[in-house]
Amino acid sequence: MASSPFDLTGRTALVTGGGRGLGRGMSSGLLAAGADVITAQRGSVDDDLVQYATELGRSITPLTLDLGEPDQIDSAITELLAEQRIDILINNAGMQYREDAVDFDLTQFDRVLSINMRSVFQLSQLIARPMLERGHGKIINIASMVSFSGGYRVPAYAASKGAIAQLTKACCNEWAGRGVNVNAIAPGYMATDMNEALLADEQRNDEITARIPAGRWGTPDDMAGTAVFLSSSAADYLNGAIIPVDGGWLAR
Repeated sequence: MASSPFDLTGRTALVTGGGRGLGRGMSSGLLAAGADVITAQRGSVDDDLVQYATELGRSITPLTLDLGEPDQIDSAITELLAEQRIDILINNAGMQYREDAVDFDLTQFDRVLSINMRSVFQLSQLIARPMLERGHGKIINIASMVSFSGGYRVPAYAASKGAIAQLTKACCNEWAGRGVNVNAIAPGYMATDMNEALLADEQRNDEITARIPAGRWGTPDDMAGTAVFLSSSAADYLNGAIIPVDGGWLAR
């Protein structure tokens, strides 16, 4: 009997920000599907996630990396690729800054675009090179609802996530025919640290929840299935897609 097309046994994934929030949910899903995971982030990986990987017979390895430092990205990833094959890249890590557009701090604007957009392209470029040589690889970018809409008081975040959607398509156009799938997941409203302010705002929270047909905010675990699908051979003919995981928010 043929193995499941969703089986990731023998593959290694690099997940930026893979130890917390949405990244943690996707890392857990990849581990459960059979992959080993490297998490690129400034902090450490929680002990319980390491224990979960061990129980599954998998490994989860932290890679200390500041995505706001291009030279550090270049040196760390070059060193990593000299020792390790990366089959799956999930560009998940990102930052948020809220302020009225008319007063928006330009230093913060540059920081958001550097982490949310420039680092994504730099990582994709570095890791795609050996993928293209092998003729196989999966790159998954994390977009957003503001890849489709403008958001409110988040001009830098909206600009970066709109760019992620177009970058996904641009890379798809060049790499799909060479065996590298490039797609994106667009999370809806997720109950994570990034959205603490919205979650704490009772009125705004209620307004958002009322628009979500599923009747609730998403959780990191809601990202796992789509991440596994896009990482697997089941998605070999899916290219340049921006898949909403939003409880139906866009359908309203």
